[in-house]
Amino acid sequence: MKCFFCYDKEKQESLGCRGWRHGIYEKEGILMEKQTAGRKALGDFAPQFAALNDDVLFGEVWAKENELSPKLRSIATVSALVGKGTAGEALRYHMQTARQHGVTREEMAALLTHLAFYAGWPNAWAAFPVAKEVYADAADAEGRGGFFGLGEPNDAYAKYFTGQSYLNVLSKPGEPLTICNVTFEPGCRNFWHIHHAAQGGGQVLICVDGEGWYQEEGKAPQSLVPGDIVEIPAGVKHWHGAKRHSWFSHLAFELPGTETSNEWCEPVKDAEYPQD
Repeated sequence: MKCFFCYDKEKQESLGCRGWRHGIYEKEGILMEKQTAGRKALGDFAPQFAALNDDVLFGEVWAKENELSPKLRSIATVSALVGKGTAGEALRYHMQTARQHGVTREEMAALLTHLAFYAGWPNAWAAFPVAKEVYADAADAEGRGGFFGLGEPNDAYAKYFTGQSYLNVLSKPGEPLTICNVTFEPGCRNFWHIHHAAQGGGQVLICVDGEGWYQEEGKAPQSLVPGDIVEIPAGVKHWHGAKRHSWFSHLAFELPGTETSNEWCEPVKDAEYPQD
């Protein structure tokens, strides 16, 4: 089991970390964030139930992305809860998780409409207010993306983002630089990651719309607005994304280099994500 904070093997061994120390670890090639809600709510009263909730349901079942994607698991879970007539905190939590896993506002509305015919009209009616609350700030996606446009949902890389992002590829196939306009919904950010290269490499961001954040490991977050340019050297661990209450778009292109590759690391946790 490999901890993503102690990604250096010698550092991991010196700290005696088995993954649980930091709460984010790799098991069977799967990135998992350790769930603690069960222990916080029921650890003293029902420790066995709390452990099953945190370690088995979320730590093992939800983490097996190679068997079923997080997006499909969210859709299945929301469907089950609506079918049972659940419209409280459990449904709100799993709708929020569904949105983080890439279920769009339009897809959620279509899902609840479909479920109404199978789970019952009253159950769907009860679920819609929860969905409207969860997706309240996603209704204005049209017109976002700045001058270069919103593009399509960034499904190919959704597993490396917290929240919904969009991708508009601007360059043509075969051109020396691939240039993309990336748009983040409010609160959306990508995981910590590193652009590797034997020579050259790295990435450049040109901010074009809204407000966002950029942060390198060990440094304070940097506020971004249109016109800002961020040069990211190869080998630097970093993340970028929107502020909590603002959409954000930037152009992104990787600089030429040899033996280039991208390494995706752990998510940016809520506790380290800056307040606006």
